[in-house]
Amino acid sequence: MKKLSTSALAKHLGLTSKDLFSNLAEKGYIQRQNDTWQLTDEGLRQGGAYVESSKYGQYITWPENLLANELNEMPETRNESGNTSLTARMIGAYFDISANKINFILSELGWLQKGIKGWLVTEQGKRLGGQQHEDRKSGIPFVRWPSDIVERKSLKASVAEVLGIAAETSPDNSPDTPADSQTAELGLREKFAAKHRSADGHFVRSKAEMLVDNWLYMAEIVHAYERKLPIEEDVYCDFYIPTGKVYIEYWGYENDPKYLARKKQKIEIYNKYGFNLIELTDQDVQNLDDVLPRQLLKYGVQAY
Repeated sequence: MKKLSTSALAKHLGLTSKDLFSNLAEKGYIQRQNDTWQLTDEGLRQGGAYVESSKYGQYITWPENLLANELNEMPETRNESGNTSLTARMIGAYFDISANKINFILSELGWLQKGIKGWLVTEQGKRLGGQQHEDRKSGIPFVRWPSDIVERKSLKASVAEVLGIAAETSPDNSPDTPADSQTAELGLREKFAAKHRSADGHFVRSKAEMLVDNWLYMAEIVHAYERKLPIEEDVYCDFYIPTGKVYIEYWGYENDPKYLARKKQKIEIYNKYGFNLIELTDQDVQNLDDVLPRQLLKYGVQAY
């Protein structure tokens, strides 16, 4: 049986280290002595053992399956299908960040939305297995997620961004993203280098995109350039506005067959996931003061 440190076991079980230490102490497996945790006789019987490390000193390890059966039998850790489900606190413990930050990440991905109190699952979140619940005492809504949510590439990438570490960049093998589409995406990025610098410092790939970026900046609308869509497929938008969860695509190069094929596939993906999309043409770019305020207002974003 694999042995894990208490911190590693907490992560494995979807708990915080503090909660697990408290749980083990309540069960009489460990006790506090001189500001350190010591194994009790019961803890030793449960498989706890001391390990000496030149780097960390002495610490306690536990069997990987310690408490697993007990946690799985608790109704509040299981979804309607009887499978283990995770709260934001558990997901946060897995990634070693706070539950509050996890909820904001899930909201930015479009899987949650803020309610008057608590959090509400979106249609996209439901497609990923999110289920709406409410606290038994306070009635505040929250969402439970299937255990495999922590393996979602989009979630892992967002957490990596928040933590300031490199996200995985392996090619996507999703059946929804054909290989030729991925090749076309990369080819177009290489062909049209981001060499136009906008007013806010973004380097964009065309003069039209620079005009859009400058317009958003001057309108004081927070936006990102070429952000990956919060899906498993490797698809990037031209612009993303967190307020309103709005995506903007500028369609140029209408005489390029590969570009038109990519455009068609991207629109299908936007429709598939129900994302808020604003599409701009060359004519629209020449009239941004008229076009963008009206389009943004549809999604609750006020420009002026």
